[in-house]
Amino acid sequence: MRKQRPVAVDLFAGAGGMTLGFEQAGFDVLASVEIDPIHCATHEFNFPYCSVLCKSVEQTTGAEIRNRSKIGEREIDAVICGSPCQGFSLIGKRVFDDPRNSLVFHFHRLVLELKPKFFVMENVRGITVGEHKKILQTLIREFQNKGYQVEENYQVLNAAHYGVPQSRERLFLIGAREDVELPKYPQPITQVAKPNISAHQKSSTLPICPTVQDAIGDLPEIENYSELLQRDWVVAEYGKPSKYALALRGIKTLADDYSYKREFDSRILSSSLRTKHSSATSERFAATIPGETEPISRFRKLHPAGVCNTLRAGTDKYRGSFTSPRPIHPFTPRCITVREAARLHSYPDWFRFHVTKWHGFRQVGNSVPPLLAKAVAKEIIRSLNISPVKPSFRQQLGDDKLLQLNISQAAQHYTILDFRF
Repeated sequence: MRKQRPVAVDLFAGAGGMTLGFEQAGFDVLASVEIDPIHCATHEFNFPYCSVLCKSVEQTTGAEIRNRSKIGEREIDAVICGSPCQGFSLIGKRVFDDPRNSLVFHFHRLVLELKPKFFVMENVRGITVGEHKKILQTLIREFQNKGYQVEENYQVLNAAHYGVPQSRERLFLIGAREDVELPKYPQPITQVAKPNISAHQKSSTLPICPTVQDAIGDLPEIENYSELLQRDWVVAEYGKPSKYALALRGIKTLADDYSYKREFDSRILSSSLRTKHSSATSERFAATIPGETEPISRFRKLHPAGVCNTLRAGTDKYRGSFTSPRPIHPFTPRCITVREAARLHSYPDWFRFHVTKWHGFRQVGNSVPPLLAKAVAKEIIRSLNISPVKPSFRQQLGDDKLLQLNISQAAQHYTILDFRF
């Protein structure tokens, strides 16, 4: 087996969940394309080595991606994509002619222009049913007609089966050039424990998925820090970490983690701006049983021994700026923080999000959980027949100011002249 770090390109990159998962599996994601300048700035902060193209895939060419990154003429091993999913979602109104649905065909175009060995497309399971299934079937046929093998028995994967403490089902479409082996889908590595079910009743021999308690139990209680009413970070006292939290805090490195180590101060609790709840709201939250839904807000209260419900992103400013329901903390009568959501999504603590709660939650909810992306990426590494290389040096993170930009400042940073404010 040869040792090297294969090259990937991330389209519709968002804040970088898929980028991070592929990096953890051993890839160097050298270019990303994302239309939202707030997401671009967050991606640039967390992945300084990756060239961010802040523009729509509709106006992007394969040649531009190569020329504006370190890829140049190098062969690309994988093009990955978590394309916009709202048009396919089973939640709310599903519109067959939603213009966002056509973006998957720009993904198809860029794959053909970049000629990678493999491609991976992630989307909501809604694309597999009803009228939207026709889009998926057409996409598969178009790839096959252009020399790509596609696993027609595509699978919907649940993040909770891959070590993520969140029940989140997403379709993954995997393809390969005809000259390489088509990767398999990853086998589950964890099972979900249902609260109040004893160990001998569990049917599988798989390890139990980390729980909500494992994910956030060691995080400092934000109510103890008044500074978090004004800013999103504070130097804080952490509790005893679980095995899962040890890895996310950077105290212990997993044997199969091939990501670059980041320079960061592990004493800092980031992405933790507090929410001011009324006393009536706090009383309702306190009275809600863990695992149940609070009847007025419709927020679900996390059960410490279970996994989180699917974290959703809400809508952007052009579709009403709706905020998705945020889970209630299992012990404190409040909504969870962006950092707690990030833990439940498998993001490490060095990974930072926009300083506002609205953008921060949107960045988490829109993204692929890194550990789920990593599981898929590891199967591509196997098909490449390479042994991934563990980087020997630490990556610096970007300038904190990138996380503080408002939408107009972020657009100006990327010299976007026609961005709709």
